[in-house]
Amino acid sequence: MVLITLVRDYIGRMLQDIPGMKVLILDSSTVSIVSVAYSQSELLKKEVFLVELVDSMSKETMTHLKAVYFLRPTSENIQKLRRQLANPRFGEYHLFFSNILKITQIQVLADSDEQEVVHQVQEFFADFCAIDPYHFTLNMQMNHIYMLPAVVDPPSSHSFCDRAVDGIAAVFLALKRRPVIRYQRASDIAKRIAQETAKLMYEQESGLFDFRRTEFSPLLLVIDRRDDPVTPLLNQWTYQAMVHELIGIEDNKVDLRNTPKVSKDQQEVVLSSEQDSFFKSNMYENFGDLGMNIKTMVDEFQQITNSNQNIQTIEDMMKFVNNYPEYRKMQGNVSKHVTMVTEMSRIVEERKLMIVSQTEQELACNGGQVAAFEAVTKLLNDETISDVDRLRLVMLYALRYEKESPVQLMQLFNKLASHSAKYKPGLVQFLLKQAGIDKRTGDLYGNRDLLNIARNMARGLKGVENVYTQHQPLLFQTMESIIKGRLRDVDYPFIGNHFQQGRPQDVVIFIVGGTTYEEARTVALHNAANSGTRFILGGSVVLNSKRFLKDLEEAQRISRTSNAV
Repeated sequence: MVLITLVRDYIGRMLQDIPGMKVLILDSSTVSIVSVAYSQSELLKKEVFLVELVDSMSKETMTHLKAVYFLRPTSENIQKLRRQLANPRFGEYHLFFSNILKITQIQVLADSDEQEVVHQVQEFFADFCAIDPYHFTLNMQMNHIYMLPAVVDPPSSHSFCDRAVDGIAAVFLALKRRPVIRYQRASDIAKRIAQETAKLMYEQESGLFDFRRTEFSPLLLVIDRRDDPVTPLLNQWTYQAMVHELIGIEDNKVDLRNTPKVSKDQQEVVLSSEQDSFFKSNMYENFGDLGMNIKTMVDEFQQITNSNQNIQTIEDMMKFVNNYPEYRKMQGNVSKHVTMVTEMSRIVEERKLMIVSQTEQELACNGGQVAAFEAVTKLLNDETISDVDRLRLVMLYALRYEKESPVQLMQLFNKLASHSAKYKPGLVQFLLKQAGIDKRTGDLYGNRDLLNIARNMARGLKGVENVYTQHQPLLFQTMESIIKGRLRDVDYPFIGNHFQQGRPQDVVIFIVGGTTYEEARTVALHNAANSGTRFILGGSVVLNSKRFLKDLEEAQRISRTSNAV
């Protein structure tokens, strides 16, 4: 059930059954899907000597190469293929699609292949980006659409839902399972995606999803990001989540070009648990422990370097030459992690994030409105705190105390507007309209039922190991409710007549609006504990606070425009 393994298996089968020199042709989506699962050196081993994008291919004829296309089965891609088959550049064409092909699309391809260069057409269901073993994203560009009612922009809303359904369907086709489906009742977009997915799996393509039945059907739960707007607003203090928050990760790559004094070979680095054993061991570690572990790695590398300087015999020289590729790899790895941690330390210092984050965690995890108001006011008055950090603090305060302190909230709005030049008027109010207490289903602050209140009190009495990582995303509660059979039917109804019998062993949770690396960590740690229920987390994008705020601003802009018309 490990997603990366499934995608790697598809790509491996695609390439190894075609002997000889190959060119791999991808589109803007499949280039991400392939790049997170396969390294360039692995592609070379499969005799892939060239990778091209279907949008920007050269005109040069290369009949000595075999073309392996791996594309999403969109009408645009089919038309591009039709034109390319009319005037073939390559000796052979092997066509693979990441999702279900329509009969009409197959007909178009057959009619276009007048020179009979197409050797095969296959569906390999890898229509999702498997960034970690239990975490996938669909990299959807128009992510803000989930915040808008369908009536505002019907075409965009329709294509957003279609892409989500395609991605979810591909995950279950790759897993060879058909789930029972539940959704968050309070979210129109979650309901629509769940219904469309059920329609595809149980009606339109029921034969394709007719896999061998198991004792317990897997569960697909479709939920809305707006039920937990707190998690993407918080600063992060575990390695993977922190890199994404402070620098940014895209398709497991980190862009360090704007980092001071970075060497040329470190300007873009790969952060993959599949390709980097140090990262795999430390991706969920907090910043303090990470620093100690990096120091240990540097010390080990220095010992190896010193031993390599003592080359005195031919045998020593041969040993060094044989180990040189591994030595170079280790040198690159040490340099990469030291560079990233150094850069993150600089940003933390520059933005005073340790002070900011302490107040954020208090707002997210502990009650006390008076103390919270004083702490936020103090930081708003501090000229050294950045505009974006001020905005996030007011948002976190507003989400927590919107009903309790409207007067103080208005004071914070006014203070924010006067202190922060970048503040967009009404953005905090728009967030409350989107994700305020009246809109949310889950018990975000653990203060609605006795069980959660008791849990929070127990946690407070025990003390928290690390003040900066005390927050638990709402997803943690949702997972616990699924495991214990306490997910309420009234809040998360089933689609159709397909109900859950017993505890599901496999659960896919899809968050419309995007996941976070903090939530991915919650899922990975749960799966590592081996409780008998395994979770996979997926979403439209992977969020950090910057992306969440950008989506919010874009949705606010479109809402204002449509209201003005």
